[in-house]
This record gives sequence, structure tokens and C-alpha cells, in this order.
Amino acid sequence: MSLQEFLAMGGYAFYVWTSYGICLVVLLANVVIPIIQRKNFLRQQGLKQKRQDL
Repeated sequence: MSLQEFLAMGGYAFYVWTSYGICLVVLLANVVIPIIQRKNFLRQQGLKQKRQDL
């Protein structure tokens, strides 16, 4: 089996590589979104604390 045959996936390459791409996007989103939400939450809490200190 050559690399070209492997990448062609027996004629199903579009479906296979699209599903791999979608899976990668979902996994990355599962890592990145909570990080962004945590950063926003901490920023909001810091602003709320500053308002209470005044």
C-alpha cells in the first residue's frame, strides 16, 4: 500500500478526512472554550471586586 492509496482511502477520502477534521475541531473547542470562559469569568470577578472596594 502506497501513501497515495492510503490518503485516497479507497475512494472515501473526502468523507474520512472530513470526519477527522470535524473531530479535531470539536476536540480543540473542548479545550479552548473553557479556557476562554475561565479568563472572562476571572476578569468579571476582578471588576466586580474593584467596584465593591470603592
